[in-house]
Amino acid sequence: MRIVKKFRFIKYASALLLLTFCHAGKAQAQSDYTAVTVENGGTITGIVKWTGPIPKIPKLPVTKNAELCDPDSLKVRDLERLEIDSDGGVANTVVFLRDVTKGKAMDLPDARDHLDQKTCRYVPHIMLVPQGGKLQIKNSDPVLHTVQMTGAASNNIPFPFQNHYIPISLPRNGVVELKCNAGHVWMNANVIVVKHPYYAVTDEHGFFKLTDVPPGDYEIVAWHEGWQILSEAKVLDVGAQTEVKRPIYSAPSTWAKKVDVKPGQSSEVNFTMSEKKE
Repeated sequence: MRIVKKFRFIKYASALLLLTFCHAGKAQAQSDYTAVTVENGGTITGIVKWTGPIPKIPKLPVTKNAELCDPDSLKVRDLERLEIDSDGGVANTVVFLRDVTKGKAMDLPDARDHLDQKTCRYVPHIMLVPQGGKLQIKNSDPVLHTVQMTGAASNNIPFPFQNHYIPISLPRNGVVELKCNAGHVWMNANVIVVKHPYYAVTDEHGFFKLTDVPPGDYEIVAWHEGWQILSEAKVLDVGAQTEVKRPIYSAPSTWAKKVDVKPGQSSEVNFTMSEKKE
């Protein structure tokens, strides 16, 4: 009976992988951004900080593969949806210039277009991938994980084998939400598929930096994923073939400001976040 179940799962996984690669082979969308040589460009730096009461972010119980997913025996897992340091800096906020049509060539950090499934977490939590580029995904855990994509991309990729990379093409720009269909319901992350390189993800202190910006007036935006749990959805754990409940999160929030970039100079733009939108 176990051999039959294993065969059925491998057949299921193979079919999903085939669908994934067929989808990835579709023609890539055309971008309306042109890379040019930027002369005497400017720099934008800033910090994203939280103000007001810090909301209580729910933690989910570790209900599967506890020996791997809960190495510190905490019994629960932080959802990583809102990371605020002792000075109020907000990590994992995406800061970008809106409606930029020309500028420097793509130079997004390599670490942001690789996803690892490690100790039942998606690492990193926020990724940046150029439109038409590939997200490189692997599973470092010796258990089944999946990457279900919704939003700007729709996929469901199983990872039954440890340390095996799968590249996923992302032809459409926008936000892709990631969740696990293998019973690890706390696993979540976001991929931002972008048309231009003027994007940054804030560090653990809320700091960001955009470089080689063509001089001019811009709108700069801070985007943050939703951090509240609104409800739960019943989904199938494809490994155990049992029904589990997975969180549904609140919508992302954005804050926008104007910035004047001077030739060869640095501009500072700081954002203040709270549960009340500006």
